[in-house]
Amino acid sequence: QVQLVESGGGLVQPGGSLRLSCVVSGFILDNYDIGWFRQGPGKKREAVSLFTGARGSTYYPDSVKGRFTISRDNAENTVYLQMNSLKPEDTGVYTCAAVVADGLLELYEDEYDYWGQGTQVTVSS
Repeated sequence: QVQLVESGGGLVQPGGSLRLSCVVSGFILDNYDIGWFRQGPGKKREAVSLFTGARGSTYYPDSVKGRFTISRDNAENTVYLQMNSLKPEDTGVYTCAAVVADGLLELYEDEYDYWGQGTQVTVSS
C-alpha cells in the first residue's frame, strides 16, 4: 500500500527556514517521481519542487528558485524540502505526491496518483 506522510511544518518568521519531510512506503523512490505542492489561502495548488525518479532531475518554479531545495534519502525512504529565506507568500499547506516515473517532469496535480495529508507552513511575524 502506497503511503506518503509529511512532517516539519509550522510557524516561522519571514527570512527563516524549515525542512519538510515526506516519508514514503509501499514503493521504491527510484521508480517514482515526487512532487511538493503548495496551496495558499484562496489559491490553487501549485508545484513548488519536483524530483524525478532514477534520473534525479529537479524543477523549481521561479517563485522559489534559489530558496527551496528538494532532495531524497533512498535508505530512509524520505524526500525532503529545504525552504530558506521564507516569505509570507510561502504560507500554505504543503503536500507531497508521487507518480510512477516516466522520464518526464509532471508539473500539474492531476498527473499524480498518490498524495500525503499535507502539513501547514505559516510564515508570519
